[in-house]
Amino acid sequence: MTVRFDSGRICLDLAAQPLDRPEALDHFLHTTGLVPDATALRALDARWVARFRELRECVGALVDAQLDGGLPATAAPALERLNALAAASAPPAPRAVRAESGLLVRALDDEPDCRALLAAVARDAVDLLTDPTARALLRRCEGDGCHRCYLDTSRGRRRRWCSSEACGNRERVARHRAARRGKTTA
Repeated sequence: MTVRFDSGRICLDLAAQPLDRPEALDHFLHTTGLVPDATALRALDARWVARFRELRECVGALVDAQLDGGLPATAAPALERLNALAAASAPPAPRAVRAESGLLVRALDDEPDCRALLAAVARDAVDLLTDPTARALLRRCEGDGCHRCYLDTSRGRRRRWCSSEACGNRERVARHRAARRGKTTA
């Protein structure tokens, strides 16, 4: 499975990740920029994965509820958990440091712990879900079998797929094949 980061928000990217092992979580945290490339996460283990999966499920439930028209009472536990995770202390402050090349690169004051990184993603979800402008851009991919959510920032707000290159391309290929089948049977 290809890992993609094209939803427009870190919390939505988390909701779309399989997170089946520590390496996948490490890749997510570094690729999204929550953790600079040169920062090792030595404490990252299966417990971190389980906690990020829990956050992923909360975010997914709350985003689905928003897309379905509101927050039902059954989503209250997910909302409580999201708020509890967001309340933790933030990751260490970023710093500009000189690399061997002489260029400045981003580093953190200290190695972030799991709670701090969970808080950063949870706060992104809180920001998304409480901002009427951002919330209005939430969409669910129309691709066959795809359940990803994304922010539609396209001109005209007519984006239909989480990724034109992935789901959009599959849809166009399927339409093309269906049209060709129609021509050969006529």
